[in-house]
Formats: sequence, structure tokens, C-alpha cells
Amino acid sequence: MADYRYDFPNQPETNPKAIVKGSHYRFSVLTDQLLRYEWSEDGGFEDRVSTFALFRWFDAPHYRVVESKNSLEIITDHFHLRYDKRAFSSSGLSVTVGSDVWQYDGKSYGDLGGTARTLDGAYGRVALEPGVLSRKAYAVLDDSKSMLFDEDGWIATRRPGRLDGYVFAYNGDHKAAIRDFYRISGSQPVLPRWTLGNWWSRYHEYSAGEYLEIMDHFKREGIPLNVGVVDMDWHKVNLPPGYGSGWTGYSWNRDLFPDPDGFLKELRKRNLKVTLNDHPADGIRAFEDLYEAVAKALNRDPSKKEAIEFDCTDREFLDAYFDVLKLALEKQGCDFWWVDWQQGNRSKIPGVDPLWVLNHYHYLTSKRSLKTLQRPLTFSRYAGAGSHRYPIGFSGDQQTTWEGLEFQPEFTATASNIGYGWWSHDIGGHWGGVRSNQLNVRWVQLGCFSPILRLHSNKSPWNSREPWNYEPEAARAIKDFLILRHRLIPFLYTMNIRASYEHEPLVQPMYWNHPDAHEAYTVPTQYYFGPDLLVAPITSPDSAATLMGGARAWLPPGRGRYVDLLHPRLVYDSDGGRYMRLHRPLARMPLLAPEGTILPLDGSARLANGSPRPTEITILLVVGRNAQFELVEEPEQHHGESVDNTTNNNNNNNERPALRSFVRTPISWNQASGVLTIGPEWNGSGRWRQWHVKLVGHTGSDVAAAVAPGFRVTRDLDEGCTTVALGNVHRWNPEGFEIALGRDLQLDVVDVERGVFDMLHRCEMLYELKDPVWDLVRSATEGDVRDRVQRLLGLKVDAAVKNAVMEIWAADGRSKGSAKGHEVWADVKGDSVESLEQVLEEYVIV
Repeated sequence: MADYRYDFPNQPETNPKAIVKGSHYRFSVLTDQLLRYEWSEDGGFEDRVSTFALFRWFDAPHYRVVESKNSLEIITDHFHLRYDKRAFSSSGLSVTVGSDVWQYDGKSYGDLGGTARTLDGAYGRVALEPGVLSRKAYAVLDDSKSMLFDEDGWIATRRPGRLDGYVFAYNGDHKAAIRDFYRISGSQPVLPRWTLGNWWSRYHEYSAGEYLEIMDHFKREGIPLNVGVVDMDWHKVNLPPGYGSGWTGYSWNRDLFPDPDGFLKELRKRNLKVTLNDHPADGIRAFEDLYEAVAKALNRDPSKKEAIEFDCTDREFLDAYFDVLKLALEKQGCDFWWVDWQQGNRSKIPGVDPLWVLNHYHYLTSKRSLKTLQRPLTFSRYAGAGSHRYPIGFSGDQQTTWEGLEFQPEFTATASNIGYGWWSHDIGGHWGGVRSNQLNVRWVQLGCFSPILRLHSNKSPWNSREPWNYEPEAARAIKDFLILRHRLIPFLYTMNIRASYEHEPLVQPMYWNHPDAHEAYTVPTQYYFGPDLLVAPITSPDSAATLMGGARAWLPPGRGRYVDLLHPRLVYDSDGGRYMRLHRPLARMPLLAPEGTILPLDGSARLANGSPRPTEITILLVVGRNAQFELVEEPEQHHGESVDNTTNNNNNNNERPALRSFVRTPISWNQASGVLTIGPEWNGSGRWRQWHVKLVGHTGSDVAAAVAPGFRVTRDLDEGCTTVALGNVHRWNPEGFEIALGRDLQLDVVDVERGVFDMLHRCEMLYELKDPVWDLVRSATEGDVRDRVQRLLGLKVDAAVKNAVMEIWAADGRSKGSAKGHEVWADVKGDSVESLEQVLEEYVIV
């Protein structure tokens, strides 16, 4: 028996000091904002691990109990429970939080949404299960029907007649609610570095040679990959009569892969991890190469050739499934499994969901492959609250539609409301829909700023995601964003550590950081990517007039100005928070960073498969405010030494590496002195590294006075940036090193005339209509700005053109003749006008 498969950290019992109970009820005051409620017909209560709750032992908070014969009240600083001591009912059990009152109804509640089990077949929006965040002062997670685990780590079920749930009384403090969600359910695991790069996947009958040629074509294009996904046709699909469906299989299709060992060896030579697709529902049948071995392990007579049915409730079957069947394929070179369960949530034992069983035990079993994986890993579908402990999630076979693309950023962000931070979507869509260069480019752009970037599509000969199969402009854009994804890995790995140890998922809805701002709830497709970056993906077709796509965004207050990292000539004031309509050509998307942002990128001239730790780092620096960033990298193994890289602390389900084992490099920017400090590196190996500093949105000549040993300065004025390139710096310098770039540097002022002229020049519209637009915007034009804005709106010009002009004209209040404060947006659908006053009336609570 594999002990690691049935052993995981947990502490399900509750601190007795936090418990208030009677003969049929029990309340656990886990914190002064988190309450567990239970009702039991038989008088017993559940102290075993559930799929949601692994850790229920908290320090008891301060609370008061007021009790009489027929009533009970529990009062903390944040909630007030009232209960009539009878079976739970809406009239007998309530919890007041702030000005809201929850009355028991046996349901989960979280109106900001969570996520869904799958996007299979989705054309656009799908219904979301609740998360633990809400616009009300409370959210509720009903845990009454979840699967359990016994003390020996095997599955168990609940006893009938028992109710079990949790009230999150956080009154808009979304991050506090999520922190306590992770405390009770376990943290997000640390992902291995290589997962954060590009994945190739397609449902297609590849031969070994065809698959390897595609991998080599990516290399010739200079596009790095980290994961080769091999969909179900790796195994036998066309079965002999009498064996049923070919969806399940564990025997290599020798017609396509005559030498599986050689094929997998070639993928390893290319520094690719390999995952094989598994639809396990049909079990192990007699045609399988490993049938006899599995039958003998289960004391079956293989000569009878009886099918061994899939039964997740049979421990002996599960052990043979992992330790005979899958282990043999893993030894061949399957690094981890893509578990593609689509057969519902029922098993032989009511209350046991096969997907939960598969996710839990695949993840724990993957510990035996740590030499290859570095960290435990599986790739499967979402099974419910607690699924964040088993990354990475596969969201399913979504249709290739603009509606699907528009919903995906919201779907990804709200998943964090139930702690689920590592979704992998079918980037580009899986099936159906329409072939569109624009749609695929915009989807890859979203994928670049998603938790996992996995290109995927179905078997159609017309539908594949190789960049070179698209038109030149689209192919170039796709390639650029796939390369950018790998450059982002130093940042992404740091965010990976932040997600696990600080309970901050990589992707977060805007309202997580601005819970009291109504506007933050009105931009569902916009999200935070890490602590600073604002992503507003373009999810609709480009305008035929401007040749640009548009996105409506909200710029939060308190962070100064924002610059677009991918279009640094655009700088936006945010003041007290403002809406903007952002427009970008196909090669760009809106990626905004506030003043005081540091973003480390892999600066290697050529990016390699597997994403080795870079020897060159490019720091994107947005000046204007002080900035800090600590670059975190995986623990290093020194020759001849062992590194203590595990910890088994409470509220941790996966024995994460000890924080002390990570390599850390602090990076800080002092706005007043103009000094950038890098290092010293902590816990590193002492190797050399080359550094580059790119001031995004700053092209001032004062940077020519940069001071640092071995530096040279290059001016990249065309891109709206200044780059300072340094020589090699020893990473073990005990004091780090400093670069003096210039005192109190500021972002460049937007050149309205240049920006509008360039934009109008590209517009495909009547020439005679360009002149009146241009005449209104030029700073030499007479007349009040507000009046000129109104005259612009009255022109018989495409609404998209008006909005694109307005964006540049109103972006930066420092610009000569700026329209900031007077901006008005045209309705691109109805060509009506959305004024600033109309925006405020529609979206802002007075």
C-alpha cells in the first residue's frame, strides 16, 4: 500500500473553547467572523475531514452567549446569532451581520459567484456556483453533502440527518474572508516553475513523428514550450467488437506510436513535460496491455477476460489502478495525468463523487514523481469547494465564440471567490464557433494573462492553434504573446509563492482590492493580475473604422497615474477613480500598471523550453512613486548538499517547501532619490546575473546620467521607454547594488496631437471626415474644451472613432488642451452618447 496516497496534513477537530452545543445542535465560533453551524437528529456531530474542511482548530475568539430554555444567542464583534433550539428553520435560526440578516435555508450563498464544474459545450456565460464572497454582509457555504475522509485517509460518507455549514460574516472584507477560507480548507499548493509556461494541446490523431515535428516547428519559430499534452488518441481507440467505447484506454496505439519509449524520450530531450489524457470511466478491459497485471493484483482470473470495472469506492481497485496500471506508464515517461472525468458525480456509494476521489488520490500519488515534477500535480476538473488543493484545473470543452471569450475573464476571476486560483482553459476555444484571426489573437492575449496558458482545439482539420496557420499579422501577435508569457515567468513564480503562502490568488476581481467602490463591481471582465497589474482584455471584434478593439475599464483611485506596459505612450490619470474606454490594435491589449510598479521579466535573448532560471533579468519600472518587489525563485540544490525544503505546518495540505528555502532578491525604487536597489540575493548560489532596467513610459534625457558600475544607456524613444543595460553582477554581493537613474522621475506627458493624428491616420473612413475631427482636437483650435467635445460627438463619424479620439484626448490631465474631466463616450452599439454624468448615474451609488 502506498502510504503517501492516504496521508495528508489535517486537523479537523474544533477547539472545545469555541464550541456552544446542545443535544442536537452545535455551533463552533472559529473566528469572530466565521461560524460553523450543525444540526444532528442522532445527537452526534462530525469531526472528520470533509472535502472542504481540513483544519477546524482555531484559537477561540472572544464571544458572548445569552441562553434561556428556548433560545440561544451568540454574539461577537461582527455577528449576532439567534436560535430557537429546534430543528434549523428560516424562522428559528438567523445571523445578523451589519445591516443584513441571514435566515437558514439549507443553501450556500455568495452572490459574487464562484466557479463551475465545467465549461463543456458552453457558448458563452454559464451559471456559477456560489463562492464565499457577497455584496451582502455575509456568505454561506453549506457543507452538509460533501464527502469525508476517515482517519486512515480513505473515503467516507456522512450520516443521514446531519446538517453542516459555515457562515462567513466579513461584511465586504473580501480578502479576510478568503484568508480564513484557506485556513480551514488548506492553502493553494506551490506549482512547479515549468507549469507557468506555454502548453501545447490538441484533440487530434497525432503520429509520433507529426507531434515531434510540431514541437520542432515551435522551436524554429523561437516560441518556447514547457508541456506537451497528448490527448486521448495516444491509446487504442478503435477497439475489437464487444469491448465498447474507445474513450478509456491505457495501451499505446502502435499504429501512431510504434515506439512509445522513444517518443517520450524525444519529448524529454526537448525539455518538455508530458501529460496523457485519461477517461477512466470504462475501467480496464481485456484488450489492454496491462490487463493481466491488474487482474492478478486484484486476485482475478485473467483468462476469463472479464472487464475490471472502474470503481472509485473500492480501495483495492484504486491501488491497482495507481500502482500497477498508471505506474507502468509513468515509468515510461508520463509525467502527470490529465484526468478527463465527464460521467457525473455519482458512484456506488451515495455521496461519493468520483471526481473528488480521482482528484484527491491522483494529487497525493503524484508525490512519487517529485524527481521529475518537483511538486505534486494533477490536471483535472473542478469538483467543489476545496478543489483548489489539487491544481491544475481543466475547465472543459468551450465553444469558439466571442461570447465565450467575453465570459472567460470573469469566470477566471470569480473562481478566486472560492479559492480556485489555477484554471487552465482551452485557449482559443475547443470546438464549434467560427475561425477568426482576431478571435484567436484576443484569446491568446487573455491566455498570456491567465493562470495557465494551454493552447487547445478539437479534431477539425480547420481548427488548430499553431500560430503559423494564421494570417501574418495575427501570427506575429500570437507569437509575441506566447514569448511574453515565458518572459513573465519570474513574476509568475513569485506570484505562485504569494498565492500559496499569502493567500493571494494570481487573478483577482477588481472588488477584492476595492470592496467599498461600487465601480469595482461593474467591470466583470477586468481584473488584477498580481498586486499591481490591471488587465482589461479585449473580448469583441475590432472596429472596421479604427482597426482596433475596445474595452471598458475602471481605473481605481489611490495609485497615481497608470501607464500601459504594452503601449507606453498612453498614460492615464486616475484621481478619485474614473472609467475609460481603451482601444488597441490587434497586436496589443490593455495592460495597465500604476506608478510605483516593478515587474521582473526573463531577459534572455533566446528563451528555452522548460523555463530554466534566467541568467538575465529585465526589470520593468514605472516611475512616479516608490516601489518594491521581492523576486522569489525555487530552492536551489547545491552540489553535495541536501536542502530542507519541506514544512508540515498547520493549515497546509501539501507539505509546501519551507519559506526559508526559497531564493529571494529584493528590488526597490526610491522616487525622491532616483535610486534603484537590487539585492542582496538571499539564499542563492552566488552565480552571476545580467540585469537590465526598462523605464516604461519615461524617455526623459535625465536618465542619461545613470550611475552604476559597468552600465551603458540605450534610448528606445520609439517604444516610449528608456532602457539601462548593466553588465554581469555577482548575485552574492552582500550589499546588493544601486543604480542612480535620476531624481523624481515622472511618466511622460501624453502627446495628444501626435496620438490622435496617428490613430486617425490608420482609421478606414472617409478622408473628408478626418479633417473636422482633427481640427477639434488640435490644441490651437479655438473654443472651450467641453464645447469641442460636444461638437465631436455631433459629427457624423463612427462611434468607435469618437471614443478612440476621446481616450487619447482625456487620458492625461497634464497634456496641453486635455479633455480630462469633460470626456463623453459614444455608444458603439446604438451610437448614442454616454456622458460622464450618465456614467455616474448608472454606476455610482450616491
